[in-house]
Amino acid sequence: MEKEILIQKWLDGELNATEELAFKAMPEYNSYAKISETAKLFADDSYNVDAEYDKLSEIIAAKRTTKTVGHPVKPINWIRPLIQVAAIFIVGLAVYFAPIYDSTTTIKTLAGNQKVTQLPDNSTVKLNAASFIQYEKGSWKENRKVNLVGEAYFKVKKGSQFDVKTWLGTVSVLGTQFSVKQRSNYFEVICYEGLVSVNYKGKKIKLPAGKTFKLIDNEVVEGNTNDTVPSWSEKHMSSFKSVPFGEVVAEFERQYNVKLETNNIDLDQLYTGSFTLEDRNLALKAIALPLGLQYKKTANNKIVLIKQESD
Repeated sequence: MEKEILIQKWLDGELNATEELAFKAMPEYNSYAKISETAKLFADDSYNVDAEYDKLSEIIAAKRTTKTVGHPVKPINWIRPLIQVAAIFIVGLAVYFAPIYDSTTTIKTLAGNQKVTQLPDNSTVKLNAASFIQYEKGSWKENRKVNLVGEAYFKVKKGSQFDVKTWLGTVSVLGTQFSVKQRSNYFEVICYEGLVSVNYKGKKIKLPAGKTFKLIDNEVVEGNTNDTVPSWSEKHMSSFKSVPFGEVVAEFERQYNVKLETNNIDLDQLYTGSFTLEDRNLALKAIALPLGLQYKKTANNKIVLIKQESD
């Protein structure tokens, strides 16, 4: 398949399984993936992504129609236009974060792993599976800010304001213990000690110890908890209270690094319960049985969730 078509479909998020394999086999794939992953950490409203996408589309269209009289269409160098757009994007980030960019520290976890790290002020962060944080060590004393993608538990030393920035909102504290979970269509903050401020769409919600804030498909849900630490951090359990089943399935996949097939399963139904992080079969039963589901393993090592057949 033409390289330019794969690039265009990747930008549109329209690659099918076969095309995705072909795209990942391209020599340039790792460079594209790094640009995409880094971009997710930041939200610079001054940068117009649509405008830059239009520029790339115009370049692609122009290149396709470039001809020389009496000669066939010229070969197209697709690396150059993509690098031009990537460069514009990165320059925008560099301008926004220029004073602190050189001292950026990134810490990440893979599926099925957790990691504890210490920040420059001796605050600690424990990352759950498939998560990462980024902060600026050089300016930490003046700006205690962490960018988070995924889920993490924070123990913050008292001092100046401490911010956790996610795609959906910013969590601010002075010194406390809390957890933040930011996944696709799901955002959750739990305060275990002290006071937490959640900034969402310009509104500040104060959470004292024992209070929770959830954002599910853009709907705000506030609640309570009796936990003093995240269950995944100390009890090796993933726990949920009135959470869409799709998020439970996604968490299982992150913890066990597997893919669940959920054809004809209502992923919007709410689930309350927990599953162990130490035994996959027990974990499968814990998420399937309460909703009247069964699971089976196929010959190609896939796991399929199915509805129990009625008698």
